[in-house]
Amino acid sequence: MNLVWVVSILIICIPGSTEGASRPAAVNVGAMCTVGTINGRVSKIAIEAAVNDVNSDPTILGGTKLSLTFHDSNFSGFLGIIGALKFMESDTVAIIGPQTAVMAHILSHLANELHVPLLSFTALDPTLSSLQYPYFVQTAPNDLFQMAAIADMVSYFGWTEVAAIFTDDDSGRNGVAALGDKLAEKRHKICYKAALPPDPKATRDDVKNQLVMIRMMESRVIVLHTFAKSGLVVFDVAQELGMMESGYVWIATAWLSTVLDSTSPLSSKTANSIQGALTLRPHTPDSERKRAFISRWNKLSNGSIGLNPYGLYAYDTVWMLAHAINLLLDQGGTISFSNITSLGGPKGGGTVNLGALSIFHGGKQLLDNILQTNTTGLTGPIAFHPDRSPLNPAYDLINIIENGYQRIGYWSNYSGISVVPPETSSNWSSLNQHLPTVVWPGGTTVKPRGWVFPNNGKQLRIGVPNRVSYRDFVSRRNGTDIVEGYCIDIFLAAIKLLPYAVPYEFVLFGDGLKNPSYYEFVNMIASGKFDAAVGDIAIVTNRTKIVDFTQPYIESGLVVVAPVRRLNSRAWAFLKPFSPLMWAVTAAFFLIIGLVMWILEHRINDEFRGPPRKQIVTILWFSFSTMFFAHRENTVSTLGRMVLIIWLFIVLIINSSYTASLTSMLTVQQLESPITG
Repeated sequence: MNLVWVVSILIICIPGSTEGASRPAAVNVGAMCTVGTINGRVSKIAIEAAVNDVNSDPTILGGTKLSLTFHDSNFSGFLGIIGALKFMESDTVAIIGPQTAVMAHILSHLANELHVPLLSFTALDPTLSSLQYPYFVQTAPNDLFQMAAIADMVSYFGWTEVAAIFTDDDSGRNGVAALGDKLAEKRHKICYKAALPPDPKATRDDVKNQLVMIRMMESRVIVLHTFAKSGLVVFDVAQELGMMESGYVWIATAWLSTVLDSTSPLSSKTANSIQGALTLRPHTPDSERKRAFISRWNKLSNGSIGLNPYGLYAYDTVWMLAHAINLLLDQGGTISFSNITSLGGPKGGGTVNLGALSIFHGGKQLLDNILQTNTTGLTGPIAFHPDRSPLNPAYDLINIIENGYQRIGYWSNYSGISVVPPETSSNWSSLNQHLPTVVWPGGTTVKPRGWVFPNNGKQLRIGVPNRVSYRDFVSRRNGTDIVEGYCIDIFLAAIKLLPYAVPYEFVLFGDGLKNPSYYEFVNMIASGKFDAAVGDIAIVTNRTKIVDFTQPYIESGLVVVAPVRRLNSRAWAFLKPFSPLMWAVTAAFFLIIGLVMWILEHRINDEFRGPPRKQIVTILWFSFSTMFFAHRENTVSTLGRMVLIIWLFIVLIINSSYTASLTSMLTVQQLESPITG
C-alpha cells in the first residue's frame, strides 16, 4: 500500500517539476550591428531599451530574463562571422541582425544548419528568399517595396529613364535589379548603372568618375541607393559638379531619411548639398505607445542621436522575439542544444571552438512562433504574409527643402501614391494622388523634364535653306549663324514634344545672295549630307520619290491667283447689280404684265374701268406696285389671279437676286480672272 502511495506521489510531482525546469532563468539572445553607423547606434539603444522593458515585465516571459549580448562588426565581414560563431557557442536561441545583406547571405547558411533564427530589420535585400534561407526573417519591409515606390514616383512625374548609383554589394546590386524590374512593369528603364565601392570605402575620386559619366548621359533622373557615408559624399561631389542645379532630379532611398531623423542639426554644407532631393521614410502610424517611446528617446540616447523608424523596428523585433520565446515555453518547448560532432574539436588553437557549435532543438518551433506573430507594436500592426512579407508596407515621401524637409505624400503597396495616410484611406481614389508642390534642385517648383541632349551623342545635321525672299518662313539672322522663322518655330515645338533627346544642329544651304535650288537641297538629304531639312519645301511628286515628308503644316490647295478689282462708290452704284439689258427686259415685263391684267379685268372689274387716262395710270401703278407687293386693286377673274400669282413669284426672285448682288458688291472685293470655262 505504501508503494502505491509513493508511485502516485511521483506521478503527480514529476509533471510539475518538468514544467518548472522548462522555464530557464535566462535565455541568451545575440545582437549584431555596426555601431559606427547611424542605424547601428540607433538600433543598439532601441534593442537595449526593449530588453530592459521585457525583463521588467514579469508577465511577458514568466520570470525568465533575456540575456543580451552585443557584437560590433565594425564594417568587417570577417568580424561579423566571428561574432556569429561566438554566439553559436554560447547557446544563443536567436540573433537580432545582421545589419547588412552581405552578412545575412553568409550567416543564413549557418543559421540553417544550427536552427537559430536571424531577425534583421536593416538587411533588406529582396533576394534573401525564405526558401533558400528559412531561418532568416526580415522584420521590416524589404527593398522590393521601396523600389516599387520609386518606380511609382518616376511614373507619376512622367519620366521614362533613370540613372542608378548604388553600392557594389549584395544589397545595392539586388536592390537596383529590383528597381529595374519595377520600372519595366511601368514601361520605364534604367539607362545607366554606376557602381561605387562598398561603404565606407568609396572615395571622392570614385564618386566623381561616376558622376562625370552620368552627366554626359541623357537622363537627369538619378536614383541613389547606398548607405549614409557614401551617399553624403555623392551629394557633396554632385554639388561641386553642378548636378544639384535646375533640371536634375535626385531620388534617394531610405538611408537619407535616417540621416535627416538622426542627425540634427545637419551641417550647412550637407544641408545645402541635398536640397531639392526626394527620399523615402518607412511609414509608421501614429499611436500613443509610439509617442511615449519618442518622449523617452532623449533620456535613452542622452541626446547623442535622433530616433528614426529603424529604431522602432528594432524595438518591435525584440518584443516579437520575446513573445515567440514565451509561446515556445508555454507549448512545453525546451531551451536545449546538442553539439555537432561532425565538426570535431577546436583546431589550430583558434579562439573559435567549432566543436562547441550546437543545434538549437527548439529553433524550428521558435521560428514558427515568430512567423505567426499577430500583435501591435510601435510600428503598427505586426504580422507576416505567407511569403514572410510584413503587413501593408508603406513609406512617407519626403522632399528636402531649405529649412528642413516636407512630407509630400505617402506610398503603400495597395494604394500607391497618395496624400492620405495609408491607415486612414479606406478606398483608392485618383483624387488622392495629386501631390503638393515639390521643390526641386536649384530651388525651382517647375517639374524637371528629366532629360537633356546628351553630350556624347552624334548631332543630327538639319539643313536649312538660306533664302533671300519670303524670309518669314525661314531666314538667317544678320551677322550670326542663328536661323529663325515660322518653319523653325514648328520644328522646335515638335522637338519639345518628344519624350527623348534629339541632338541637332542647323546647317545653312545656299550663299544667301539668291534662293537655293530646292531640287539640289532635297538631293543632299537623299545623299546623306543632311539628316533632315526644315523649310518651305513644297511636297511635289518627284521629291517624294527620294525623301520622306512630314504631314503638311501649311496647305493652300489648288488656287487661282487673280488681281483684286476695287469698286469705286458713286451715286449710280445701285444700278450695278443688273446689266442695262436686264433693266430694260425687267421694265418691259412690268408693262406687259400691267397690260395683260387690264385686258383680263377691265370688263368685269370696276377698278380697271374709267376714262382712258385713269386706266393708263391704273395699268402703270398696278404693274410697278407688284415689285413691292403693294398693289391695292383686286383681281376678280380666275385667269387674272393665276397670272398675278406667277408674276409675284418672278418678282420675288428678281428682288432676291438684286439684293444679294448689291450686298456682295458693297462688301466684298471682286476678283477678276482671265480663266474661263
